[in-house]
Parts: sequence; structure tokens; C-alpha cells
Amino acid sequence: MTSPVGLHRVVEPAGVLPQAAWRLDPDPRIAANEVRIRVERLNLDAASFRQLAEKHGGNGDKVRAEVLEIVSTRGKMQNPVTGSGGMLIGTVEEAGRRSPLGLRAGDRVATLVSLTLTPLAITDGLARWDGRSEQVPCDGHAILFARSIAAVLPPDLHPELSLAVLDVCGAPALTARVVAEQVARRSRDGDPRPVSVAVIGGAGKSGSLSLAAARRAGAARTVGVVPVVAERDALAAAGLADVVALADARDPVGLSTAVTTALGVPADVTVVCVDVPGCEHGAVLATADGGTVIFFSMATSFAAAALGAEGLAADVTMLVGNGYVPGHAALALDLLRSEPGVRGLFEARLAAD
Repeated sequence: MTSPVGLHRVVEPAGVLPQAAWRLDPDPRIAANEVRIRVERLNLDAASFRQLAEKHGGNGDKVRAEVLEIVSTRGKMQNPVTGSGGMLIGTVEEAGRRSPLGLRAGDRVATLVSLTLTPLAITDGLARWDGRSEQVPCDGHAILFARSIAAVLPPDLHPELSLAVLDVCGAPALTARVVAEQVARRSRDGDPRPVSVAVIGGAGKSGSLSLAAARRAGAARTVGVVPVVAERDALAAAGLADVVALADARDPVGLSTAVTTALGVPADVTVVCVDVPGCEHGAVLATADGGTVIFFSMATSFAAAALGAEGLAADVTMLVGNGYVPGHAALALDLLRSEPGVRGLFEARLAAD
């Protein structure tokens, strides 16, 4: 049997996993433990799309051309600058008889693994995409391995909405886990202090879901931090945070001051959901001793985070959000359905795109 993690699809360099490979083989012929998806839409991750858009000055034609070049050259969508990719939705064309994913031909699915490790071929030249949004309508095929993850799209939600939610579903799931653990620990220790949570980038996709998840998990007070007035007003109207604060996440002192002023104390849990570099030190500075910082942005420099915490003598636990927590898809979709504020922000974002 071929490798369950896709080693047989690695073209170069030899001996690495698909995510670390420079090039994958997207041959549509599947092994017995693989699944082939007819691709309908890609969702580029925010850091990757921002980098491409800024590089080309917002020129959609040039962005489209570079995405096509990346996929054709690498056999996958992995931005060579940010190292990130995104995810996709499509329809199962064929499932190998030994595939453990439980998918059948005709299932409409969203992949819950990164495009950086998914063999991909595009056949329509991205003719229906203007290069100006993260969601990319396209035709092509992708390959899932035995160790891949996919979710059948729910019939009650528009596919574009499902794709936007599932693209970031790891963030609210890990946030909920960390917050619930902090709440349980304080209860067990007889510590009466409430758990406070700061979400940097609270008006975005992962940020809004993380705020809702934190509150559901028992956070007593939450603050959503945003960089501009329009996002402040939108997040305040959504009602997902107890306080909404304006701050540039790249300004460590300004960010820390905004969080501490909003909460009255540094945050017990700080969740970083922004897609720009340079937010590491502010997140550490805004977090209480003994607290936790969760980095979800692919723009994060983990060396800067570690060295910054050391330099600040900050006793904080730092977690890398890896995008997978058991039950993450179901949790995120439930938050979308049950939290009007979350759904409103997502639908407004899709309408703007």
C-alpha cells in the first residue's frame, strides 16, 4: 500500500513529507487509499493572499498569474514567501477501496488539511477569478491521502460560507480547549479570579469564532482588538466581545496598554489571529504571568515570539495553532449557526469580497 501520509507523491526533495516538499505529483490516478476531488473553489489563507496582493499592488491579473504559476510548478498551492496555502471545496470523483476517510463519489466536501500538502492541478486557468479575493472559483482536481481530513458540506449552509468557516475551524476549537482548561484549573484550586481572554484581530474570521468559543467555554470577560474604526464598529455591533479596543498589533506597548485597559488586568489567554508579521511581542506583553498565548497567524515568527518572551522575562505558555483539534469542524459550524454576530461578520466579509 502507498504511504498514508503521501510520501509517494513527493517529487522533490526526496525523503520529506508533502508539506515540506518543493514539488508534489498531482497525477489524477489514485492509489487504493487515496481520494480524488473535483475542485470547485480554493480558499487562500489570509497571510498568503495579503502577501500576493501587496506584492502586485492589488493587480488581480498578476495575482491570478502567480497562483497559477505556483500550482503548476509545485503541484500544490504553497506560497513560497509565507509558506502557507489554504483549503478547498469540491466533489468526490473517486475514492479508493482502502481509503479510511469514509467518503463516496458524489459527496461535496471541504478539505480540512492545508493546500500546502495537497496535490493539486488547475485546468481552467482560473478564468472565473479576478484575483481580488481569498476565495478562488476554479476547476481542477486534488488528491487526499489516508491521513488527510475532510468534512462533508452541510446542506443548510451556502458552500462559500461553509468554506470560509472551515478554513479557520482549528482556531475556535483550540481557544475553547485552552479557556476551559484555565476555568477548570481555577475552580479546582479554589481560585476565584475570572478568566479573561483577548483576541487580536477579533473582527476577522478566526477572531470572531474564537471570541464566541471563549465565551462559550467560560471566559468571564473578553476583549476583541482591531486596528481600524470600521472593524471596531462591526465587532461591537456583533456583540461577541465585552469590550472592543483599537490598537495596532505591531505596537507592543500600545497593544498591551489597550488590552490591560479594557480588561483591567493583562489577559489570561491571548489569541493572535491577525495576518501581518510583527505581532509577537505585543501579544506576550499583553498576557498575564502564567497565562497562554495562542498563535494562529501564518505570519507569526516563532523565533521572535520565543526570544521576545525570554527578553521580557514573561512566564507564559505559547501554543502554535496547528489547525486540527478533534471536533473542530462541528464546533465552528455550530458557532456560526448559533451566534448571529458570527454569522453576520462572515456574511458581510463574503459580500465585500
